[in-house]
Amino acid sequence: MAKTADLAARMGALLGVTVIDLRAAGAQHGYRHLIAELADGRQVFVKAGPGADGEDAVPPAGAFAKEALAAEANGLRWLAAAGAAAVPEVLGVDDSMLVIEFLPAGRPSPTAAREFGADLARTHAAGAPAFGAPWAGYIASLPLDNTPADNTRAGDSGGRDWGSWYAQRRIVPYLRRSYDGGALPPSAARLVEAVIERIGELAGPPEPPSRIHGDLWSGNVLWSGGRGWLIDPAAHGGHRETDLAMLALFGAPHLDAILRGYTETAPLSDGWRARIPLHQLHPLLIHCCLFGPSYTEQTSAAAHAALRA
Repeated sequence: MAKTADLAARMGALLGVTVIDLRAAGAQHGYRHLIAELADGRQVFVKAGPGADGEDAVPPAGAFAKEALAAEANGLRWLAAAGAAAVPEVLGVDDSMLVIEFLPAGRPSPTAAREFGADLARTHAAGAPAFGAPWAGYIASLPLDNTPADNTRAGDSGGRDWGSWYAQRRIVPYLRRSYDGGALPPSAARLVEAVIERIGELAGPPEPPSRIHGDLWSGNVLWSGGRGWLIDPAAHGGHRETDLAMLALFGAPHLDAILRGYTETAPLSDGWRARIPLHQLHPLLIHCCLFGPSYTEQTSAAAHAALRA
């Protein structure tokens, strides 16, 4: 009870309004999820990391929470600045908690999905200065290297620019970690290495950096109020096909309607469907890192498919 009171007091100081009720709403990747009632009548959603209740976090957990929460807040604000896809407002963030507006969960419909696809296309079209981002990134509980490469600034030519950045920042680190951790056997690792070696020819036609969510599996689209909202991003300047491939990976509801709304708003380059496995390699390697060999077969199949494209 004392810890809850301490957390409510810290949250109230962060927001400048008294917290009158605080209840648990789950947990994920080392964070507690809570819903708070504020004295001004609002409900807010809270992601609380180590140290949020006033106790000192044991390193490196405290440093991880600080950087990861900052990355999420930066990503939400950056996506919202596009003025297209709906994004919950960031109300406050500090070293151990992130507070955003609360959105009551609803049900997706084909109409909402089609509108979401169109909004996502417009968010992507808002663009980015480079492949990467000016903040340290996180996906789930793992760090993401968002460092832009010198040859990937907007206006540079060649799809190879994105391909090289994707290989070095999104595939190589998690291939190494998966292999060293025993999640990928040598045969699977060699397949992924073959993709890296051929990335220039597999990456597709050149495109400028898009403003992407970066972790857009179906669970990170919250359906509320008749529309889809972007939550929990790993946002950065990337390839727009990445978000669409992620939606397909674990089966977003009404995916055909999402894609229809997207392509009606911003047609995709020829061959984009064949490149879906290439874009899915990164999240599959992330799952290997987090959950072990249960994702080996799917990762190998994606690498095979990417090489056949």
